[in-house]
Amino acid sequence: MVSIVNAQYDQRIWFVFLQPVAFVIVLIGGLAETNRAPFDLPEAEQELTGGFHTEYSGMRFALFFLAEYANMIVVSSVVTTLFLGGWLPPFPNTPALHVLYYVPSWAWFLVKSFAFLYLFIWIRATLPRYRYDQLMNIGWKVLIPLAIANLVVTGIVKVVLM
Repeated sequence: MVSIVNAQYDQRIWFVFLQPVAFVIVLIGGLAETNRAPFDLPEAEQELTGGFHTEYSGMRFALFFLAEYANMIVVSSVVTTLFLGGWLPPFPNTPALHVLYYVPSWAWFLVKSFAFLYLFIWIRATLPRYRYDQLMNIGWKVLIPLAIANLVVTGIVKVVLM
């Protein structure tokens, strides 16, 4: 992970600008992995009762809830590290913006991670749920072929430029 952040520093650009397709795929996959809406299929099964929402109360429900948010924090941190330069300020290694280095690196990391947490909460509040068949179609017919195509195009561009 440190090497990925250092590569973004050396290239003076965040990888979100070099790999926007991979960024969107990882963001959608992270959203689905955290079981947040629109991908919260375990809760959508019963519709009237929310699965573990009715079976657990008190501390057991709190542990489920905290695990969900801990998973969101991990996904936000990984996306921040892979695509937004981790602890680096915007436009890293640019002498004109050297004043941005006065902000501590942990503050940059937290701001970027909190931006993704905000995005996760915003998406949950605005998008409707998918059905199982819609989710499978998105995964198998859209995201996997798009990821393979992105891998092939990235490989061709890497070979041509090197």
